[in-house]
Amino acid sequence: MTAVRILGIVAGIGLFLMSVQAYDRRRISRLSLIVASLLGTALIVLSLRPSVYDPVFNWFHIVPGAERRVIFVLVIGVLLLLFLVLRLQTGSDTNDRGLRLLIEALGRERFDWERAAALPEGRRVVVISPAYNEQDSVGDVVRAIPRELEGMQVIPVVVSDGSDDATARRAREAGALVTELPIRRGGGLALRVGYEIALQLGAEIVVTMDADGQHLPSELPVMIRPIIDGSADYVNGSRILGEFERESLLRHLGVHLFARIVTLLTGRRITDPSSGYRAARAELLQRFVLQEDQFWTSEILIEALRHRVRVVEVPVTIVARAGGESKKPASLRYGWSFSKVIVQTWLR
Repeated sequence: MTAVRILGIVAGIGLFLMSVQAYDRRRISRLSLIVASLLGTALIVLSLRPSVYDPVFNWFHIVPGAERRVIFVLVIGVLLLLFLVLRLQTGSDTNDRGLRLLIEALGRERFDWERAAALPEGRRVVVISPAYNEQDSVGDVVRAIPRELEGMQVIPVVVSDGSDDATARRAREAGALVTELPIRRGGGLALRVGYEIALQLGAEIVVTMDADGQHLPSELPVMIRPIIDGSADYVNGSRILGEFERESLLRHLGVHLFARIVTLLTGRRITDPSSGYRAARAELLQRFVLQEDQFWTSEILIEALRHRVRVVEVPVTIVARAGGESKKPASLRYGWSFSKVIVQTWLR
């Protein structure tokens, strides 16, 4: 028996055993178990008695010699594997979308609607701060947000992204309206929930601001003024045009690299696509397609550029976080994931 046939037997047995184990752990369905078992059995039979498949080879005019039959089997195997991968991916995407929609619905339901109903009528700016375990800083951030700007009421909204500390309680104590997501999914999903809430609150302008103290609430007038005076629809706060406290050389270089990529893809000069400090006319948010749960900052900016809205950048100051720990992954992983989201959003 050749080494290739021995390898085929081992692979067939391995596929069968892994499928049974996955089914026992409820990771695959019974149908997937049956399909995988049939494939494993077929591979074992092919390795032990290749002549069983002679009718199949003859039907496709695959004659013996020059490893033609081996190549044919490999091609069929790759096609079957591709089919299974696509099937699993489709199921995973469907489940993930269902989970996202459920969490977003729970986030809207858990919002402080009774407190919101007591707010005075009038024009509104809603400031959204996604937060995960930011109990050390979120209260100070909320208290520093002015409650009126340009004759408009400013409403701080904190979306607790599955926090397991006192983030939600301290945000409420500081005067913010709060909702709590049941599990952590990322700032992008938390922001989508915040946008939907802002629209229901009747916001004219929606601002996003970090809850860790890196964005200065005192610069809110700078963020919304271009929208108020009619010169912009979307405002991106740029640390490159303003000032910042450098986290690391690698992160600093990454900001410039991301800026070059976005500028190249969109044809618009952007200096800081990774800034989370931005403002937009509320009605624009209904037109944007936002899907990213993490690494979301470039997605909404590219969406704004795609819809040809008037985008301007203003100088802002980014300082070191006031407390707690950074939730960003390691620099290289962050850079890869962020770049991937830029390209995926542009390709939509």
